[in-house]
Amino acid sequence: EFMQAFWDVEEVQAKAIQHIASFVRDGSALPYLLTFTELITFAMKTHGDSLKLQMDGCSLLLEILSQALEQDVVVALDENVVSSLLETVRKHSENEELLSLVCTLLMMTSASEVGAENLSKVGVIPDLLSILRNFLHNEKICLSCCGVLWSLAVSENNIDQALLKSAVPVTSAVLREHVWNGAVTESACSAVWALSLQGCLTENEYEPTTALLLDALRMNPERPVLVKNACLALASLLRLSEIPALRFITDSKGSGIKLIKDAYHLHFDDPEVVQNICVLINEMAQYGEMVVVL
Repeated sequence: EFMQAFWDVEEVQAKAIQHIASFVRDGSALPYLLTFTELITFAMKTHGDSLKLQMDGCSLLLEILSQALEQDVVVALDENVVSSLLETVRKHSENEELLSLVCTLLMMTSASEVGAENLSKVGVIPDLLSILRNFLHNEKICLSCCGVLWSLAVSENNIDQALLKSAVPVTSAVLREHVWNGAVTESACSAVWALSLQGCLTENEYEPTTALLLDALRMNPERPVLVKNACLALASLLRLSEIPALRFITDSKGSGIKLIKDAYHLHFDDPEVVQNICVLINEMAQYGEMVVVL
């Protein structure tokens, strides 16, 4: 009631957010998380030019979603809340710290079916791609944005195919930039896999994308989720054309056959990894020259 009575007074909203933050931290806010989320985002929307209020609001939203996750409580950010976050992105498009917070929020939101649908409705993809292009060096931003792209690409929402196709070169750039960072590469591999499943890659992108996925496996063989995602992405590419198949066995840095053999020896006790390696081998076996190599 206090916040609603003084919407137009920034100082009041800032103090109210601080008060809610203390309420959330002591664990007594669980029944009111959804109400708090709506109040915080409305305050952020009303005072969109205030960078401090945006930072404090986003930090508190992250704390609320994290606490809800720990308590197995679903707090799906509705379309209005997501739209408000996008307004924050557009008004403060050069503030890296704030964008990192917002992108983490968007990734957490995209994890649920309802959240992914709301992100799709508000048209988040162009904003994500713009953020990635401008802050390609930022590992946290890249991890979060690729996570959102994966969620949207595998969802059943009707997303403009042209938008998804425009995500391919940006996601490839993330793989190139952060191939040594296992967590970021893992997220980027999942996005590439989802985009390839949707038929978003052009023929000219098959070979360079295959090379990037092989590099991801080469640099991060110990990460089971990355191996699973990379194998599924490679399998999807091999299903489309023999171009990635040839690159797979003739890559200048070393054959992909050796990479998946090494991956199998590292993860032979992980049924999901083994299953995905088998999916890839099955796709390779469709090509005669591959059978000889195998």
